Parts: sequence; C-alpha cells; structure tokens
Amino acid sequence: MKIATFNINGIKARVGALADWLDSAQPDVAMLQEIKSVDENFPRELFEERGYNVATHGQKGFNGVAILSKLPLEDVTRGLPGDDEDEQARWIEATVVGKTAIRLCGLYLPNGNPAPGPKFDYKLAWMERLQARAVDLLAAEEPAMMAGDYNVIPQPQDAASPEDWTEDALFRPDTRAAFQRIVNLGFTEAVSTRLPGPGHYTFWDYQAGAWRRNNGIRIDHILLTPQAADLMRDLGIDKEIRGYDKPSDHVPVWVDLDL
Repeated sequence: MKIATFNINGIKARVGALADWLDSAQPDVAMLQEIKSVDENFPRELFEERGYNVATHGQKGFNGVAILSKLPLEDVTRGLPGDDEDEQARWIEATVVGKTAIRLCGLYLPNGNPAPGPKFDYKLAWMERLQARAVDLLAAEEPAMMAGDYNVIPQPQDAASPEDWTEDALFRPDTRAAFQRIVNLGFTEAVSTRLPGPGHYTFWDYQAGAWRRNNGIRIDHILLTPQAADLMRDLGIDKEIRGYDKPSDHVPVWVDLDL
C-alpha cells in the first residue's frame, strides 16, 4: 500500500497539479495539508471519479487537512485531542484496511513564527498534545502512522543552509527537542531511516531562487509505530514536481507498506 503525504498549499490553486500527480504516482492513500478550503468547497468529485474516498477537515482560507483513499475510510475523526477550544483544522484520522488495518493520522503542525511569542507557544502546546496522542497510538500496539507537514527541521543536515534557520520556529531547540521526544517514544522516522544523510529536502521557498539553488529543508515527516515500521518496503520523495508549473512549495513524501 502506497501512502503519501503532501502539503498542497491551497486546493484551489493546486487542483490540477494534484490531479496530475495522483494520476502519475497512483498512491493508494494521500494525506493532504493546507487545503485552505471549507469542507463543502473541496472538489471531492474530481478525486472520487479517480476512485478515491474523501474525508476533509477544512477551514476557510487557512490550514485544512484531508485524506484521499482508494480503500474505504473507517472511523474518521477530526481535531487533535487535548484542547476543545482549538478551532484550527490541523488533524484528521481514519482507519484503512488492506491485508491488515492501519490507523492513519494526517497533520499540519503549527508554524510557530514569530518566535518567541504566542504563535510559538501554541506550536509547543500543540506538540505536547501530539505527544499524548502518540503515546495512545503506541499503546494500541497496532500499525499506525502520523504523517504530514510537521514544520520541524530535525537536524542541521535537514537544511541546505542551517545557519539561515537558527532563530526560526522550525529549527529552534525547543521545537527540535519536542519532535525528538515523540520519535523517542518508539516511532520510526521513515525518511531518515530509508534516506539517511543530508540533501533529502521536501520544501523549497518560493523566494530567492530556493528551488533553482536547491536551498531546501526537510519538514514533511512520516512517523511509524513499530508494527507499521515492520511492514515498510520502500519510501520516496517526489522532488521533481517542485519544478512543474504552479507547484506547491512542498513535494509529496510516500511510503510503501506491506498492507
């Protein structure tokens, strides 16, 4: 089962590029971030006619997450537990069943800039809630994954120019430590496991010729429970689509699991 995560940076602007990528890459499941659309305006018919079941958790103009799946989506839940007053659409979960079941959690973690400040405090609090959900996923002792745009640069090697990010919320020590605490619970960080070393980026800013100069960062991650990690067969970053017409500033990351 090929499962991908892709921050599309606006479904309205990227719908054609997204459809083209789905047609060529043929993921069984695609978890999307930054759809920037309310649920009723999401162009679900375009994906349903391609054989995908669609679940969204949208928000007007900002954020928003979705799951597209060629298999039925069961037990869909929306919103990260832990704060009933949090209205930002950043988390969606569902179960899909192939040879076995897997719990899929799609996330768009807060950016946190400017840091320090209220937005950075929200980011760290959100990561504490994410850690609590991660503990529960591990306790279930079943295949599960948390995938999406984490807005975290884990290590200096995950940025072409780490010195440019020293004060940024994506790379501040508190951010990196919070991410590592989650991984250390017992998750496999799939990209760094399959593609070790520097140079494996998933985001290139639109400014200053970042794509042309390959001045990228790696902030889109897939965390697997041990039961899911045991099923991992392959992984890739579809870097080339960053050079296509009207691209997102992110590219898809996918994992192939024996499901």
